[in-house]
Amino acid sequence: MFRYLLWVVVLCLPLDVLSVTLTMETWRVDDQDLWQKTLSPILHQTLPEVDIQLNPVKTSDYDATLRQRLDNNAAGDLIICRPYDQSLALFQAGHLVDLTEFPGMENFPRFAKSAWQTDTGAATFCLPIASVIQGFFYNVDIFKQLQLQPPTTREEFFAVLERIRQDGRYLPLALAAHDNWVVSELGFLNIGPAYWKGEDGRLALIHGERPFNSAPFVAALDELRQWKPYIGPEPEQRTEAQTVKDFAEGKAAIIVAGSWSIPQFTGKVNFAAFHPPVGKRGDACYFVDHTDMGIGINSASPHKEAAWRLLEWMSSDEFAEAFSNAVPGFFSLSNHFFELQNPVAQQMMSWRDECDSTIRLGAQFLSRGEPAFNAQLNQLSQAVVLGTRTPEEVADQIQQALASWYGPQARAN
Repeated sequence: MFRYLLWVVVLCLPLDVLSVTLTMETWRVDDQDLWQKTLSPILHQTLPEVDIQLNPVKTSDYDATLRQRLDNNAAGDLIICRPYDQSLALFQAGHLVDLTEFPGMENFPRFAKSAWQTDTGAATFCLPIASVIQGFFYNVDIFKQLQLQPPTTREEFFAVLERIRQDGRYLPLALAAHDNWVVSELGFLNIGPAYWKGEDGRLALIHGERPFNSAPFVAALDELRQWKPYIGPEPEQRTEAQTVKDFAEGKAAIIVAGSWSIPQFTGKVNFAAFHPPVGKRGDACYFVDHTDMGIGINSASPHKEAAWRLLEWMSSDEFAEAFSNAVPGFFSLSNHFFELQNPVAQQMMSWRDECDSTIRLGAQFLSRGEPAFNAQLNQLSQAVVLGTRTPEEVADQIQQALASWYGPQARAN
């Protein structure tokens, strides 16, 4: 009888008395204020009993640290998920709850869900949250001063760079050539989709229908080679921090950029964005809209029910709008319609209506073996832009390495 009365009392308690704090593993080290000041107050209108505590790890250490915590049963209730292979490995190891039947998944398009599904698409293990978009930022005041327009074709792009170089007052193109991931991700993978036609070329590479040393990939590397006269003296010494500083202080006219950098420049410089130029007027445009962030539930969490309810809220239109406006440059992957307050973020999101989008070339399948495609692409893209290797040499080396372990390319050879 006493046990029955105790349960009656518990069930009659207000929800905020039965509160639970969910711990979230994340590489977003600056997001605690975002949750406390912006997202949690909105969340509490729906789930007043749920609080969020972040357990952040810097991005370079996140994968190894997270796996160690999961293996030691010391990880939080929620896992911010990398796309594709890293999170797939966690699911296959039994660390992530199967979300295949999660009702909120209906709010996300197939391409968004595919980043957190098994290879066959039979199981889904993370809820899509956000993508990031890649392109170019330009200094609006410098462009006005030099009477320049944002370029839409490659010919216009190089004409703009040359005009800025001849003027002599500004760095034409800020590129962190010291940091090879920047050259690869924001250089080669930024301009490349216009050459290999986005998803068509990416899937052709995955299926072994086209080798990496074929014309479109070599041509993209060759354009990267042509950037060298415009990225400043001693480019091998120019770090990401330096290029961000140069653009923020108005010393550089254009910077290769990802949308995640929008907050770094907002309020410091008058800037806007343009998408990667096309070959000639009338050509279809392409850009990288990369599935960057999902969220999963730790299968060892003692609070799975509360975590499930949180994910239901995170699949809503309310969260999509709140998150995308609170973190300019991270775009909800949901089908919900919403407006963005940041003008540069809104401009970049509008490319979805103008151009075809794709994801980064090596995100899926191609970096599972050794030598990993992404690691090679980082190193060798840098060699091309610094002029120490030719585009043809680099393309041949990457193709040979890929064919050495990746079945579809081995068979294509």
